[in-house]
Amino acid sequence: MSGFVLLVTVFAVTFVAELPDKSLFASLALSTRFRPAYVWFGVAAAFTVHVALAATAGGLLTLAPHSVVEGISAALFLGGAVWMLRGEAHDEQEPGLDAAGQSPAEASMRRAVTTSFVVVFIGEWGDITQITTANFVARYDSPLLVGIGALAALWAVSALAVFGGAKLLERVPVRWVRVVGALALTGFGVYSLIQAVGR
Repeated sequence: MSGFVLLVTVFAVTFVAELPDKSLFASLALSTRFRPAYVWFGVAAAFTVHVALAATAGGLLTLAPHSVVEGISAALFLGGAVWMLRGEAHDEQEPGLDAAGQSPAEASMRRAVTTSFVVVFIGEWGDITQITTANFVARYDSPLLVGIGALAALWAVSALAVFGGAKLLERVPVRWVRVVGALALTGFGVYSLIQAVGR
């Protein structure tokens, strides 16, 4: 896979996977309490840290035998597809939203950015997009391109949520997004499984 195709693929898969994620709803809720720009800065910073950690984890996976990497990638991609289809109500609830609700509408920039960072940083641990990013790095051994693609997608989704989340959710049913994301992850999972078995 060429560098450009990998970049676009990672962006597309991450973008779709993040749309129905709890962080979108967290960002949307935070933007009703704080200035949207401040919220976005905090959320973007949290995503940056998580992508760096995921890329590092994926890089460590590349040290394993190729067939093992393919097998792990297949399992994680397929597991991610199942996770996308669950669609349970609690997936849309960010554990830290109560903290945002207690903040004044006209909060300082520092408070808004810090609260947004903490809420998303805590909520994203073990998230499907973090796992998928590590998976892509392990699969294609290109942490920089994968990191850029994933981070751009996460920043784009958070911008949509913060600056126009309510209208987005009115136009795009979350169920459709989940199905598209699950199909994409299933495709990568099956491909990785075939590669693992064939080696």
